[in-house]
Amino acid sequence: MTVLRLAPSVLAATAATVIGLAAPATASEKDRKFFSSVEGSWSGPGEIVAGKYKGTKFVCNFTGATPGDKIGMSLDGGCRVGLFTQKMQASVEHQGRAGYRGSFMDGSDGTGLDVVGGRVDGRKVTLTLNRNQLNGAMLARLPDDNTMTVTVSVLVDEQMVPVIGMNLKRVDRGAVGSVANH
Repeated sequence: MTVLRLAPSVLAATAATVIGLAAPATASEKDRKFFSSVEGSWSGPGEIVAGKYKGTKFVCNFTGATPGDKIGMSLDGGCRVGLFTQKMQASVEHQGRAGYRGSFMDGSDGTGLDVVGGRVDGRKVTLTLNRNQLNGAMLARLPDDNTMTVTVSVLVDEQMVPVIGMNLKRVDRGAVGSVANH
């Protein structure tokens, strides 16, 4: 489906830009707490807010997990537009001085995007996305333990432009982790 295949590319590009703006840093216990708070089942609506498919609405369902003893997360699930569902996957891990690295879908070697950087700041994470000449960022924010907002932006003429927005709610029995308030 064209809309959903475009969305992963746009999402990946947005994340790359944000990550490029954030210098690699050492991961901390605060980062671990943030990622553990994303564990569980999430569902909610989204919309493409710019570009050729502006106004296209979709619904996503994801399961978040953490990679054992490493700092990071994976999201697995899909997004539905009408009768069509597109599988979605993302993973990111802290890799020492290289910072956060990972992929959206199958990475830039396939049809997805590479996560080339990232930074956790309190109750939000910003991931830099890249695919060839496309740069972008993904911002995931947890206003509370049961709500996650995700915005994907792309770099256009040296300005970040939001292209995808999602409002997800926790659909499992409760928050797995707790994020320290600042």
